[in-house]
Amino acid sequence: MEQKKILIITYYWPPAGGPGVQRWLKFAKYLPDFGWKPVIYTPENPSYPLLDESLLKDIPGDLEIVKTNIWEPYQLAEKLNKSNKKFKAGQFDVGSNQSWKSKLSIWVRGNFFIPDARVFWVKPSVKFLEQYLKEHKIDTVVTSGPPHSMHLVGLNLKKKLPHLKWIADFRDPWTEISYYKHLKLTKSSDRKHRLLENTVFNNADITLATSYTDAENFRSHGANAFCITNGFDETDASAPLHMTTGTTGQSGKFTLSYIGVLEQLRNPENLWKVLDDLVQTDTDFAEHFTLKFAGRIDDKILQSIENSGIKNHILNLGYLSHDKAIEEMQQSDILLITNFPNESSKGIIPGKIFEYLATGKQIISFGPAEADVSRILDETGAGKHFSYTDSESVKHFILEKFGLWKKGLLLENAQNIEQFSRKNLTKKLAEILEFK
Repeated sequence: MEQKKILIITYYWPPAGGPGVQRWLKFAKYLPDFGWKPVIYTPENPSYPLLDESLLKDIPGDLEIVKTNIWEPYQLAEKLNKSNKKFKAGQFDVGSNQSWKSKLSIWVRGNFFIPDARVFWVKPSVKFLEQYLKEHKIDTVVTSGPPHSMHLVGLNLKKKLPHLKWIADFRDPWTEISYYKHLKLTKSSDRKHRLLENTVFNNADITLATSYTDAENFRSHGANAFCITNGFDETDASAPLHMTTGTTGQSGKFTLSYIGVLEQLRNPENLWKVLDDLVQTDTDFAEHFTLKFAGRIDDKILQSIENSGIKNHILNLGYLSHDKAIEEMQQSDILLITNFPNESSKGIIPGKIFEYLATGKQIISFGPAEADVSRILDETGAGKHFSYTDSESVKHFILEKFGLWKKGLLLENAQNIEQFSRKNLTKKLAEILEFK
């Protein structure tokens, strides 16, 4: 049976790094198993905040990739202010850490580039793709955002080719994302963002969300929304997944690890205070404890931790390739995940939680109450979710796990995680694509 073609429009593609790249990289890997032949459309010369060459090996050898040039203002912006490299990754200095240059850059980003600085790729892409889709007889298109400019490409193609089946995939929300309120928007800019978002919701044939809460929110705005979470790919693991034996940590240390990018808006200050207290008052804990970072940690966060009692317990490995990051997860005892503290972020499920789940390690999570992450941890028995005001319960959790670790009884026993495998999620996607 001949496979149906599907065009995937994505700004992020290897060698771009970070969890956002992996979603459609993995879908593209497994879609042929379910009757679909993916074609990737991505920029020829993008400005990526992170690079990870190791992801290139995941691109199927026969995958068709179409590229055109993009002009984006970030190269110029970074010369004016180094902090602009953070802005293109959705990160911001906040509060007293914000310089006047940062404030100006954020204001320009929110009010001049709507919905984002990749908007200059929309018109040339629509012009190119209108012809490309006709010539190659492709009638199903996916747009993946952020950057949400990708959805404007889909919107304009849908207007020109009404028969087109358009799937708008929101890896993160648009106006509901936590940093949206930090964009210093004028009222008219805010209206424009919201109008564009609603226009996408109401014109896309299918809207995909990465969390249960986001799918509900999108439906309340008129979208035909479905939830397909991110997941883990068993072929990524360099060691067997979800083992059931006890462990005392491969480094001989009780290791709590954060893997990935950590910015100021998701900084678990209460955790650092608990750890500071423990290393200063519990000599047994202090002797065995290591706090490991593998990724890009905001300088201001590192500075504050290094001025505390934890400073001699930090192992900072810097940014690692995806393969190496998974190895570091497996050589940890507790894995840390953080979300934005406000209630509107309870639907955000950071992509790395699924790779955390695949290791079978215990997870400690921070974010708003009743978060989707909490639901996943409860369903799988993989850890516990806390608010940013919890302290005593956090301390109890860590000491409980430390006690089990010392006895070799910190079990790797996550359950019901097969639903989050990339192949099973792609099967779910293929079923949704068949909907009329």
